[in-house]
Amino acid sequence: MQQPSNPSRRALLALAGGALAAASTTFAQPAWPSRPVRIVVAFPPGGLADVMMRLLVPQLAEALGQPVVVDNRGGASGNVAAVETARNGGDGHTFMVNVTTLESVNPLMFERMPVNPARELQHVALLANTQLFLVTRPTLAPNTLAEFVAYAKANPGKLSYGSAGNGTTPHVGGELFKQTAGIFAAHIPYRGAAPAIQDVMAGQIDYALVPGTVFPSVKAGKLKLLAVASRRRPAYYSGAPTIEEAGFGKVYVDTPFAVYAPAAMPAAHVARMNRELNRLLVQPAIRARFAEVGGEPLALSPAEVSALVRDEIALFGPIVKARGIQAD
Repeated sequence: MQQPSNPSRRALLALAGGALAAASTTFAQPAWPSRPVRIVVAFPPGGLADVMMRLLVPQLAEALGQPVVVDNRGGASGNVAAVETARNGGDGHTFMVNVTTLESVNPLMFERMPVNPARELQHVALLANTQLFLVTRPTLAPNTLAEFVAYAKANPGKLSYGSAGNGTTPHVGGELFKQTAGIFAAHIPYRGAAPAIQDVMAGQIDYALVPGTVFPSVKAGKLKLLAVASRRRPAYYSGAPTIEEAGFGKVYVDTPFAVYAPAAMPAAHVARMNRELNRLLVQPAIRARFAEVGGEPLALSPAEVSALVRDEIALFGPIVKARGIQAD
């Protein structure tokens, strides 16, 4: 019986060469990240998104092995940052922090969107969910929400309120509160929450719905905090009643800040960033620091962020249409 022939030396060399080529290709793939990582933040320095992101920067940079640079690009209700990320973020190292109203409100509010979030961006993670608080200038007479509504009705057309920009949750919430409370106040849009807060403290406007970054100012007597626009009182500031508890309707406008990447970002890079962010967001020290500014960190997958956005579209869409909210 003929014995099976042994592989020829030439065949063995060919097999070995193929294996070496495959191995060299694998090992030649550059590590990611290979350069500084840029985080485009859709609000000015000092705003809540900026504060929370900067709290993570030192540990995130250590985990990624590269510097993490915050690039503030406020304006147009998050559209400015979205355009920068989608059009100039093709280096594989650019991400963005933006409010999810970029997807739930902006397409209804802007006649022409400069960017299509569904096609040009993808979800990476959720930085945090935040609650909004109704604060007034300290020189305004009312000390409770009921007194405030009575004052507004007794002084029609005299009050003004600020927001972080047209179509942001402070604006949507402000219009919803006016509708449920039956009052009128002129809306003044700003390029982020921080400048709106400054003008409330300075008495340039009367009130605003703002994040928990105002807690120190409230404690110092620079602002009056009357209520929270959420389904529940905040655990970290339980003295604030909800607007619903005070008898003025279901004003639920929590603000999720999502982390996005350009649509072309490789899945492996998105997964790495999601993993590193979520590892930080569950740390007790980080959770405590976020709570100090009114943020609740949530470790979500990209798919879970997408589901949250779908729910928000169903919630905010009718409000935007009913109140005729339009871009400037």
